[in-house]
Amino acid sequence: MEYAAAKSSICRQCGRSFSPFAPKPGLKLRTREEAPPPESSSILGRFEDFWKRQRSLVVECFECKRKQQVSGAASSTICPGCSTHIDLRDYKITSGFSRSIRTRGDVHLTARGDLASSSIVCQSALIEGRLRGNLHCDDTATINFSGKVPGRIRARHVIVDRKADIHCFRTVRAETVEIRGKMSGEIVAQMVTVDRKASLEGDVTARAITVEKGGMFSGQLVIGQTGLTQGELLQQQEPATVATPQPQFPETASRPLPAT
Repeated sequence: MEYAAAKSSICRQCGRSFSPFAPKPGLKLRTREEAPPPESSSILGRFEDFWKRQRSLVVECFECKRKQQVSGAASSTICPGCSTHIDLRDYKITSGFSRSIRTRGDVHLTARGDLASSSIVCQSALIEGRLRGNLHCDDTATINFSGKVPGRIRARHVIVDRKADIHCFRTVRAETVEIRGKMSGEIVAQMVTVDRKASLEGDVTARAITVEKGGMFSGQLVIGQTGLTQGELLQQQEPATVATPQPQFPETASRPLPAT
């Protein structure tokens, strides 16, 4: 008995090769030519991909901070200073993912994704799913989901989108933070903006804050140095030394004892 999809076989008596019987009529085999062709991308997507390949990028080393210019089509490079491997790929997380990410590309966590990495370092990030690790972005971190964020978020710009409703357990540090939806947690930033119909609840340490008409802010606000926490902003005053009162009467000279 031969497999129905077999194209050739060998006779067990004489050893000659022959073609077996044709496949059964009810069995349909998918060949390479019958595979569905890949869906063609849009004109805009192809143009963006072409532009990305043509332009050059300036990337910074993770270790020695040395900058170099690379092609937009490159997926990785080596630092000429310390020989550190630099990943340039973009990551799109559509399911559970637990490995650490360190790339100069972008990270997109979709609504069905679950990013449990302990550390995520990237250029920009779009968070639409569950984030359970620490996120560090060199540029912009956009959060567009509802839930709890147990890890730290550090970026140049942090945007909490309109449909987002997040509760951050760790401090969010950035140069600018724009709240378009709902957020609760502690923020340390240069500038904080609460848009119309948005709400922010928690402690904020910033140089300036703007709450538009219709927005809501509830919590403690400290306008001061963004590099310090709220407790460190309070200057500790050393207790003044207490002066010992001096006697008002002059000291009497000691008299010699009489001889015996």
